[in-house]
Amino acid sequence: MAPASPKYQSRLATAVFDLLNPVPYGLFVGTLIFDIVYTITANVFWVKGAAWLVTVGLFFAIIPRVINLIHVWIPSRHTVTHIEKLDFWLNLVGILAAIVNAFVHSRDAYATVPMSVILSVITVALLSVGQIALAFDKFVLAEVAHE
Repeated sequence: MAPASPKYQSRLATAVFDLLNPVPYGLFVGTLIFDIVYTITANVFWVKGAAWLVTVGLFFAIIPRVINLIHVWIPSRHTVTHIEKLDFWLNLVGILAAIVNAFVHSRDAYATVPMSVILSVITVALLSVGQIALAFDKFVLAEVAHE
């Protein structure tokens, strides 16, 4: 099964995007899990781990987002669907929520709850909806091509 991602003009850009795009999502899901565990246990280890995960996730999100930015907003021969633009905006807002979450995690451990959990849920939800929309768009385009 092919990944649910846009196809870029450059094969290299497509390969780099497909390689790096899932990494921040996994790290942000890990952040959400660590935040929930910290809320339950109050063990500082979990909130410090979540701070590292959200920070590393943001670093890994830079390159795929730049590739996506160029694909969606720089005119080219390739047409960009509305779903790809929606995915761009959902990812942008999700990354902004993750940036705020990184700042929340820079506080004292006790001060991160409940805001860190809320921001982690928002980040994961927005990135998930974007990927689901891309997968649905790809499915619909494949069905139209078969007809």
